[in-house]
Amino acid sequence: MSGYYLIGERLSHSYSKPIHEAFGRYGYELLPLAPGEVGAFLRAGSFDGLNVTIPYKQTVIPYLDALDETAARIGAVNTVLRREGRLIGYNTDCHGLKALLSRSGIRLGGRKVLILGTGGAAKTARFAAEAAGASSVQMVSRGEKPGAIPYQQARSVHADAEILINATPVGMSPNPDGLPMDPDCFPRLAAAVDLIYNPLRTRLLLRARQRGAAAVGGLYMLVAQAARSCAIFTGSPVPAETVNRVYRDLCRKTENVVLIGMPGSGKSTVGALVAQRTGRPFVDTDAELVRRSGQSVPELFSRIGEAGFRRLESALLRELSAAGGMVIATGGGAVLDPENVLRLRQNGRLFLLDVPPERLAPSADRPLSDTPEKLAALYLARRPIYAACADVTVSHVDTPETAAEEIASAIGKDDFE
Repeated sequence: MSGYYLIGERLSHSYSKPIHEAFGRYGYELLPLAPGEVGAFLRAGSFDGLNVTIPYKQTVIPYLDALDETAARIGAVNTVLRREGRLIGYNTDCHGLKALLSRSGIRLGGRKVLILGTGGAAKTARFAAEAAGASSVQMVSRGEKPGAIPYQQARSVHADAEILINATPVGMSPNPDGLPMDPDCFPRLAAAVDLIYNPLRTRLLLRARQRGAAAVGGLYMLVAQAARSCAIFTGSPVPAETVNRVYRDLCRKTENVVLIGMPGSGKSTVGALVAQRTGRPFVDTDAELVRRSGQSVPELFSRIGEAGFRRLESALLRELSAAGGMVIATGGGAVLDPENVLRLRQNGRLFLLDVPPERLAPSADRPLSDTPEKLAALYLARRPIYAACADVTVSHVDTPETAAEEIASAIGKDDFE
């Protein structure tokens, strides 16, 4: 067996294969390995090059013949090149993190940095922070480990931290509800960086953004480090414009388009048109709940009440928000629950179809808006909530086609952070 691979323990949510193949230089495969299989695989040496991810960035080191200077200083390897029978280890994560920070305009120099975690990714982050001239760099661990402090001490002694870097898997898909540290504990927080890239925006990032701090996920870092690995594998650098193109394309493919707004505002019709224009799957949440339950929305309200309906809706939104590259038309009350908003934002942008109440038609299949009077009252109550949730407000809803065109155009913009 020869070729290029990613090895790790769990790889089902990895984007590495499409990234490397987008560079157009070689085939690339994901190869999950159990802990006991890593050594035998490396000793067999039947590959040309490897990337290494959690939890093996330190595990592989004893099996290598040499390390480049950066990998040796960090003590973690994420790229292995087989050359003339010898295995050489590199750390391209450091390059990727520096590229992410530079692109995002996040400055570490002169600032106190807390790094959550003690593994290979955390060591890389510490190296990058120290090289950038951070005034203080402290690693944080859930257990007692040399060179790290416990989380409680981080909150009590280092509440003046200005930068949080999450280098743990807490908050990563398929368990995206995790929050490794509450940004509210740090009044001087200027930025949060999460090395996780799936979901696009972790809870840590969303909470930090609510505080007004800069917040960036790890997807650009993933692409930039992959480009550096590609250069090591092939001996030729990947142009910066290629790195940016691959990143933008991956964002467009993985981010959900979520339509919110009043009942009767046209979310279902506009959503179907956006899906046609962009080649994405389309789901109308009300229609999906009807399909799964075999009952209409009024029948569900009658049988389980509004509270029961909202529980079903929240469970469905949790499922859909974890998927990527979809168009999702939500029910009119979906974003009334802040938890639903958090879930939808993790992998999606929220587009508000802003239709005035006089243009909304009551419908018998919507129990909360089946008369003009109910619709008008509902609009007054919900319009501020919709506006606060929306990432983009679509005001040109004269026809479904104009609204769909505006949304499709917005998807193409490079503003995914």
